[in-house]
Amino acid sequence: MTLRIAIVVQGRFHAFDLARALLQRGHHVTVFTNYPRSVAVRFGLPASAVRSYVGHFVAERAVGAAAWPTLSRGWEPISHQAFGRWAARQLARESWDVIHCWSGVSDELLRMPIAERAPTLLMRGSSHIGLQRRLLDEESVRVAAELDRPSDWMIERETREYEQASRIVVLSQFAFDSFVDEGVAADRLAVLPLGVDVQAFRASDDAIEERCRRIRSGEPLTVVYAGSISFRKGFWDLAEVIRRLPATQCRFRIAGMVLPECQALVASLGSRVEMVGPLPQADLPAFYRSGDVFVFPTIEDGFGLVLTQANASGLPILATTNCAARDLFRDGEEGWILPIRDAGAFVDRLSWCHHHRDALEAVVRSTTRSKRASDWNAVAADFERICLDAGALDMTHRSGHQIA
Repeated sequence: MTLRIAIVVQGRFHAFDLARALLQRGHHVTVFTNYPRSVAVRFGLPASAVRSYVGHFVAERAVGAAAWPTLSRGWEPISHQAFGRWAARQLARESWDVIHCWSGVSDELLRMPIAERAPTLLMRGSSHIGLQRRLLDEESVRVAAELDRPSDWMIERETREYEQASRIVVLSQFAFDSFVDEGVAADRLAVLPLGVDVQAFRASDDAIEERCRRIRSGEPLTVVYAGSISFRKGFWDLAEVIRRLPATQCRFRIAGMVLPECQALVASLGSRVEMVGPLPQADLPAFYRSGDVFVFPTIEDGFGLVLTQANASGLPILATTNCAARDLFRDGEEGWILPIRDAGAFVDRLSWCHHHRDALEAVVRSTTRSKRASDWNAVAADFERICLDAGALDMTHRSGHQIA
């Protein structure tokens, strides 16, 4: 069964990976984005599958480069409404079997007649915006810093989108539960865990044996983290973990961009941590191979794509409850799931890893055998099933191949 699928996204996120996999499965997919078509092509999309609002892209970059907080706050409603109106006009020109649109830019199209003729699957990449705001408000107070968080205007806008969409698609059980806790009916939600290029990130047998050799040797464990270095990602707690664990037990390697809010804290850690900076995708597998344990002390993440990369790389993971940890591994078998804002729990577990090398090696081997991370073809198949559940297909009235 071939579907005509519109994907509406301001930027890229995981939309390009999903679109590419859906195209490979034979669907007709069009991505509506502000990325220039030439950039989308570099991510593996055919030019014919991309509609680009280039003027919006240029304006976004200009506002971002100006780095004026007042300008940025005023730009938010202009930006999202402009993209939303453009996407609504573009969609109205054709018919679709399903519209998969990102939260924050879909209010306009969800109020158009086009949304009544096809199921609308609203992608929310984080937890419910109400919970996200509360967590980041609390974190801002805890770390005494002004954090980027949803505005009142955006909360009102996304809340309308939640009410208007046929289904809300989230990326983890944590995000699913956050919507239910906010009063959204469970049957209006669908979980679509993200994928990874398994072949690129899967550690070879030799790499796994080298990791196990390092663990058995008794040398300090190499603890790795990848992602943005921000307070939302739990860097306040990670810095505390780094300070409290002796260098004889653990050394830390961190890859990613340091947000301004964390620069002073990073500098205070000195030689206790190796900051390798942002890495291109092609260099990430080698970075993961260098590690013995992966940590992810995030305060709030709808998923945490680096978790799939670390899991595919055979790394034991220490992550908080507020991400996709429980979707990807079994607590105590391929890693450990710990509370948010509890640096002590991470310190205790990493110290346990240091003192129980045989048990840690067993976790490495269990992670390697489990192969829990999915590739993008599997994600696309899950998305097809969500389309079916949402009514995009009526198998009794349509002909064609069955969805696998």
